[in-house]
Amino acid sequence: MSQSIMTMLKNGQQYMKTWPVRKELYAFFPECRVVAATKFAIKTMPPVAMVSCALLYQNLGADYLPQTITIGAFFLSLPMQGLLWLGHRSDQYLPPQLKSWYQEIHSKMRSQGVAITNAKSKPKYKELAQLLKTAFNDLDNAFTKHWFN
Repeated sequence: MSQSIMTMLKNGQQYMKTWPVRKELYAFFPECRVVAATKFAIKTMPPVAMVSCALLYQNLGADYLPQTITIGAFFLSLPMQGLLWLGHRSDQYLPPQLKSWYQEIHSKMRSQGVAITNAKSKPKYKELAQLLKTAFNDLDNAFTKHWFN
């Protein structure tokens, strides 16, 4: 279960691309909120870090350079924290309730003729993300709607 930081960041990026951010999933999974926040942080935190460092350096001068660099590093670390959380989460095994839900969705998709990989005996969140992404992309909305009622 132990992964390197770089592996977790790469897994987090992949999981963020795979996870279907759908309104139906917001109530059940924190991934939707973390993915949205991480995407927002990736876009906004580098400019926020630059502006905050420039303003602090301009107003406080070189005497406060260590504090200025620390604040900039903090803002730059926020997107990485989201990616680390997503990378860690993607490699966790599903709890029993979600495992049975995963297997139910998998069998229903098979019965509908969707070409998917074989069901894992010990699925992880990344397999659930791939299954849900396939379900939302390939199946009719009427078929997926009853899962969330």
